[in-house]
This record gives sequence, C-alpha cells and structure tokens, in this order.
Amino acid sequence: MSLRLPQSLTGPGVSERLHGALEAELAGEGAGALGRLGKAVEQSLATLAEAPDDPDRLKAAADAVWRYFVQREVMGLRDHRPAIRDYAIPRRVLLRLGAS
Repeated sequence: MSLRLPQSLTGPGVSERLHGALEAELAGEGAGALGRLGKAVEQSLATLAEAPDDPDRLKAAADAVWRYFVQREVMGLRDHRPAIRDYAIPRRVLLRLGAS
C-alpha cells in the first residue's frame, strides 16, 4: 500500500506557503522571547538600583542584559545602542559584560 500526501500539501507554491508560515511562527516566538527578556532586564535593573553595591544584583543584571543581547542578535538586531539607551543600562553593567 502506498500513501500520498494530501493535495493541500502538493502542487505549485506549497513550499513557499509552508516556508512563509514557518518564518512567521519563528518571528513571533523570537519577539515573544525578546519581550520576556526585556521585562527581566527591567526587573533586574530595578533591583540593582535598590542596592547598587550588591555584587549579586550586579551579576544578575549583567546576566539578564547578556541574555537580552543574545536574543537581539539571534533576531538580527546587532546594534545594541538603542537598547542600552532605552533601558538606561548602567555602564558598570556593560563593563561586567566586557563592553568598553
């Protein structure tokens, strides 16, 4: 017995439609992840502002910013200056990441 794909999955333009749907799904997931990571940056920076000399809070803020930057780069957003400005990321957090 042989099986055939449904006609909706064969024919002209099917691979383009499926590829487009997959790209849209991936873009949505990336945007959602970026939003969640942005919230984590906001929270960690607020926590750091409450106790600026706490090394654990500095590390937590740097980790949150690093994860946010990685997600931005995955999405093709290589220039982090707007994010640094918008989130008012302190220089000492950036230095912790190795930025100069």
